[in-house]
Amino acid sequence: VKLVESGGGLVQPGGSLRLSCAASGSTFGIKAMGWWRQAPGKEREPVASITEGGSLKYSDSVKGRFILSRSSAKNTVNLQMNSLKVEDTGVYYCNALQSSFGDDFNYWGRGTQVTVSS
Repeated sequence: VKLVESGGGLVQPGGSLRLSCAASGSTFGIKAMGWWRQAPGKEREPVASITEGGSLKYSDSVKGRFILSRSSAKNTVNLQMNSLKVEDTGVYYCNALQSSFGDDFNYWGRGTQVTVSS
């Protein structure tokens, strides 16, 4: 599975950005897709995810501000980020969890930088 991210950039506090992640390759068996982020000096943390069945999960820090959606083809996820805060700054990574022959595999994109600053 190959994950390609797009979007990101520099935005002022209170602004909005949209991230997209497209999965390609052998996408059969993907159970969930989502976004993680890593701020400077901190560990990578989950932001939002959606399961194959459409169940959504958000971290408490972004709930009510970020919206995760999925394309009808189920191989693209979009993260609409609103009311951005300085603390949302970091590298955002797309993630896909795939089940294959009874084992689960995690795939990661290369990451896209999001900077919230005045």
